[in-house]
Amino acid sequence: MSSTPNPSPRILDFPQSTNSPQPKPSKPIFTTCKTLISCKKSKSALEEKKKLVFVDYDNGEHQVSTHVSGLRKSDIPKRYRLRVKADRFQKDWSVSEVVERILKLSQWDDVEGLLNQWVGRFSRKNFPLLIREITQMGSLEHSVQVFRWMKNQKNYCARNDIYNMMIRLHARHNRVDQARGLFFEMQKWRCKPDAETYNALINAHGRAGQWRWAMNIMDDMLRAAIPPNRSTYNNLINACGSSGNWKEALNVCKKMTENGVGPDLVTHNVVLSAYKSGNQYSKALSYFELMKGTNIRPDTTTLNIVIYCLVKLGQYGNAIDIFNSMKEKRSECCPDVVTFTTIIHLYSVCGQIENCQTAFNTMLAEGLKPNIVSYNALLGAYASQGIHKDALSVFNEIKKNGFHPDVVSYTSLLNAYGKSQQPKKAMGVFVLMRQNHCKPYLVTYNALIDAYGSNGLLTEAVEILHKMEQNGVQPNIVSICTLLAACDPCGQKVKIKSILSAAELRGIKLNTAAYNSAIRSYLSLGEYEKALSLYRAMRTKKVKPDPITYNILISGCCKMSKYVEALAFLDEMMDLKIPLSKEVYSSVICAYSKQASVLGQVTEAESMFTKMRMAGCRPDVITYTAMIHAYDVAENWEKASVLFLEMEADDVQPDSIACSSLMRAFNKGGQPAKVLVLAEFMREKKIPFNNSSFFEMVSACSLLSILFKDWREIIGLIKFIEPSISVVSVGLLNQLLHFLGKSGKIETMMKMFYKIVASGAEINFHTYSVLLNNLLAVGNWRKYIEVLQWMEEAGLLPSVQMYRSLSSFAQTLGGAEYAAIIQERLEFLKRNSGNQNPTKKPNDDSLLPASTLLDGTKV
Repeated sequence: MSSTPNPSPRILDFPQSTNSPQPKPSKPIFTTCKTLISCKKSKSALEEKKKLVFVDYDNGEHQVSTHVSGLRKSDIPKRYRLRVKADRFQKDWSVSEVVERILKLSQWDDVEGLLNQWVGRFSRKNFPLLIREITQMGSLEHSVQVFRWMKNQKNYCARNDIYNMMIRLHARHNRVDQARGLFFEMQKWRCKPDAETYNALINAHGRAGQWRWAMNIMDDMLRAAIPPNRSTYNNLINACGSSGNWKEALNVCKKMTENGVGPDLVTHNVVLSAYKSGNQYSKALSYFELMKGTNIRPDTTTLNIVIYCLVKLGQYGNAIDIFNSMKEKRSECCPDVVTFTTIIHLYSVCGQIENCQTAFNTMLAEGLKPNIVSYNALLGAYASQGIHKDALSVFNEIKKNGFHPDVVSYTSLLNAYGKSQQPKKAMGVFVLMRQNHCKPYLVTYNALIDAYGSNGLLTEAVEILHKMEQNGVQPNIVSICTLLAACDPCGQKVKIKSILSAAELRGIKLNTAAYNSAIRSYLSLGEYEKALSLYRAMRTKKVKPDPITYNILISGCCKMSKYVEALAFLDEMMDLKIPLSKEVYSSVICAYSKQASVLGQVTEAESMFTKMRMAGCRPDVITYTAMIHAYDVAENWEKASVLFLEMEADDVQPDSIACSSLMRAFNKGGQPAKVLVLAEFMREKKIPFNNSSFFEMVSACSLLSILFKDWREIIGLIKFIEPSISVVSVGLLNQLLHFLGKSGKIETMMKMFYKIVASGAEINFHTYSVLLNNLLAVGNWRKYIEVLQWMEEAGLLPSVQMYRSLSSFAQTLGGAEYAAIIQERLEFLKRNSGNQNPTKKPNDDSLLPASTLLDGTKV
């Protein structure tokens, strides 16, 4: 069966003017089925335009361009036609063809030579069209060369629209001085500036952040008796708002309405943008609600600003709702690249990295092409979690898609390696960044300092700070905070004082975050007095503490058992009317719970827990654990159990510490069966067991075996502990063996011991002591002597008491038939002990060797 070949590219042309010949269409850049649609409007030869549409159905791409003809050879005066008729170098190009050829030239190529071959230069009416087309392309250098050539032509006549377009182009490239120079030049050429001229100049100063210059230009415009229009006010509002002066922007908006010029959608957008630039996110949302009452419908730009403000205020659910509504109502407000980039940042802040990748893939599926900001947002999301492999993949994707990684890209990748505890690879990214001529900035150096400091390499972090200064980048308060935080894992309290002195020497004033880092480092090193002195200095210098400061102080005091001091900081915090955060509530409850047995402050802990809920702070697992511990200390297992159920109802996943605290409360309250039920719950919920939980389970089984003579729970307990033998502490294993031996389960005890040996867990002298005591208690002297031999082989010398116990057993309970055998084994052990370990001392308080004590023993 033969296949049908792909059709050739289709060109659909709807001409409505035959005054000039049809230009030859450019070659399609696609290789498969494409469509070229051409539309003309019936206008004069000067204004004739034709839209060309390239469609590639296979790749899902399309391109729309406008072809401007301009005045051609047949339209210029006759004397110029006769002049160029015999010259084969003169070309009858359209305006669009001239622009296309100019843009193909480099800056140093002969642009004037190309323009001198153009027949249309003899008509001055082509000049505005040429400037308009080339400025729309955005090439500043080519536009300046064309404008310079144009002014040297004999038939050139200066016009306002030409200068306005050139001023707007310089504004797009933030060339404020050149734009202002064109403003004065046009007046020398006797072109009187109009409203569009002033608008373009105000826009230029607004883009550069020079809002006062923009205000002065507005005053000059009024003095020149030129009435400002809506665009003038919009540009002025944008100039003030983009600089963060949202109050000035509102004053201009108020003046605009007073002068009878009503706001439009652009006005509302620039006002919202002014609130956004001024960090007034709540005011922006209030203004948006007022905007809904007007007849002006928001567009994509409006909703993008609203979503950004919602993200900054932490209202992630509302932001997602607006995003979903935009996807549902595509005809009104379709999400663009900025929308998806903001959503990626939202998921990154929430820590939902998988959703970040999903949003990015959705953007690609929608046919939107990500820009470098979108890639950086995704790269930053992976970097924030230390997922360096995916971060590197995104970094390579940036280069693969034709973008050049910028300073943000390199800094994010560097941060990813720092978060994943790979400081050497972070330094490798830094070196690569310098090799690719990308200059690091302050955030880059701070990320590199954190990469080394957070991994305990404080000396290298300080060296980076010095290198940073040598390269002309001055450290800021973030650099100091990063170094102070690095002193905590390094355990170097001398460095804290040195860093504080270095900050003072460089004129860096410590803020609240810096003091918090220093106080936390001092408290983690046990330097309570120095931390308190630094806190007092903070208050003296009128640096206002925040909830984080008091949380550090209160939790630090609790770790050092200074509960009275911790509650004193709470009183001081209440006096300053600083709102209590969730962490502060948890720390205070912990302080009360630690004193519950001494001062009976369980009631205070309950009161604080109730206040926390009333304040709208949702308790977390740490808070619940502190309260369960308080009830445990107060021996009130009923309330602890009820609180644990509330914890589960509030969708707070309990951890090992919370479960072990509740187990302890059950054991103290005489409820060992509930301990094993809770252990089953932990296994179902896949909550890892810790030493405390295993200890309480052993205690519960011990109580059950004593009370009900039921040994089935012992087997279940061993099954619980078997997978975790290698990580369980030796003390807990010894207790388990002791429990099995006391229960009379000698065979089970020995099997458990074999499993401990097979797992490679630690076995000490006390482990063997537990085995020997229990073996001798049931009269198994043969296994007793065998265990003594195991001790010798393990390099542990048995104690004098172990030999004495066996001798005593032989004299009293062994009987005459076994006495000789026991004596023979002891003599053998005596010789072994003397030969293998002649210099070792026995593990006992006695200084006599075991062989000496056995010499005079009579069986």
